[in-house]
Amino acid sequence: MTSGQCLIKPTDISLQYHKAKMSHSDIEPGSPESRGRRRRLRACQECDWVVALPGLRPGEVAVCPRCHHTLIKRHFRPVQRSMAFAISALIALLLAVTYPFVSYAALGVGQNIQLSQTATQLLSFDQPFMAILVSLTIVILPALYLICVIWLQAGLLRGVPLAYSRQIARSLKHLHAWMMADVFIIGALVSLFKISGSADVYLGVGFWSFCSFAVLLLLTMRSLDDDWLWFSLAGEPLAPEGTKTGQTAASQQLTGCTTCGLLQRLPAVGVAHCERCGERLRRRLPQSLQRTWALLIAACVLYIPANVYPIMYSTRLGQTQANTIIGGVVDLINGGSWPIALIIFTASIIVPVGKILALGWLCLRLGKNNEITHRSRIRLYRLIEFIGRWSMVDVFVVAILVALIRAGNLMSISPGPAALAFALVVVLTMLAAISFDPRLIWDKSTEQSNQVFKDPLHE
Repeated sequence: MTSGQCLIKPTDISLQYHKAKMSHSDIEPGSPESRGRRRRLRACQECDWVVALPGLRPGEVAVCPRCHHTLIKRHFRPVQRSMAFAISALIALLLAVTYPFVSYAALGVGQNIQLSQTATQLLSFDQPFMAILVSLTIVILPALYLICVIWLQAGLLRGVPLAYSRQIARSLKHLHAWMMADVFIIGALVSLFKISGSADVYLGVGFWSFCSFAVLLLLTMRSLDDDWLWFSLAGEPLAPEGTKTGQTAASQQLTGCTTCGLLQRLPAVGVAHCERCGERLRRRLPQSLQRTWALLIAACVLYIPANVYPIMYSTRLGQTQANTIIGGVVDLINGGSWPIALIIFTASIIVPVGKILALGWLCLRLGKNNEITHRSRIRLYRLIEFIGRWSMVDVFVVAILVALIRAGNLMSISPGPAALAFALVVVLTMLAAISFDPRLIWDKSTEQSNQVFKDPLHE
């Protein structure tokens, strides 16, 4: 294998190199492989390495040979697959918002809520930002994503893309990080466990429908084949003449579109846009380091009031108690709820602090030449991207408890000032991870990498 060839990673067995030629029967009908045999080139979005895409069978994954970033996942009948998952997920979401979500009974008082009330009740406590954040992440953005997937795949199934398909396809990638149905389920379970000792809790049809929706949404996202989608929508123009694999795109005045992946040449002056999807082309994200530092510093400042002030107030029989994040963890430990305390401590303390420290360390280590540590740093960056949104667990816990426990002086819960501060910390750290361009990790090692990797195709 050369530096310009991707690794083939079957999804059901260990990593191996692709050595055998594909027969016609191996190719999925309608795939890019079935509509052309020419060499297709890509620039890895995490290390900027130019590689030639191999032909893929269903169930195989193309991986960058330099940083092992997944470039393409090929599924069996991806259009029909994602269409089925998306329709099923949308039906489950409609059931979740229609039927009761959860109810409880305590001290002779009963209450049941619907999913939408987890956001609307926050408005009555003058928390519009939290209400918007909760409604966007658990209902609005996921529903929009599913409708977009159905729209796109319906056009591909009929053989003619529907109107605005390119614009819609561009938006899908930007929604991934902000859909948190799975995080909300964990928050719901934590909040219900917290009150189960003092109340009888009943899970409604809406709760189980939302659990199904969260799973189906995840399956929809994993089944979407971006390479197949863009090839079907707009084909694939030839890579710029003279492009060499086994080198970085930036060293050849090239860049890979961050939305559709198409490799294109950057102009010497002026602004360029992708000829396939219309996304603006950039060698690197502008002012990536400065914006990441600014967002991290803002998150650090807000993290202080998020831990000093109460995140919620609990009222029981006329007596109100203020609960901070750490105080809530201590109360859970004293009550013997070690697993729940560990979840809250991890999501609210370890993850935000670890993310801030890790991103700061990555920013400080830019420009250090060591190929091994580059791979370690890129793995750390992927971990940061994966765990960042799980800090929203505590925000969802507050939203659910505020909506569910509202019986006045008898028993009620209201959000504290720390809830808004902590929600902003989560959003800012997520934006910091998005603003950080992982290709900067590899930039100073370009010359060393070109000496290590040789591409005989251009010798």
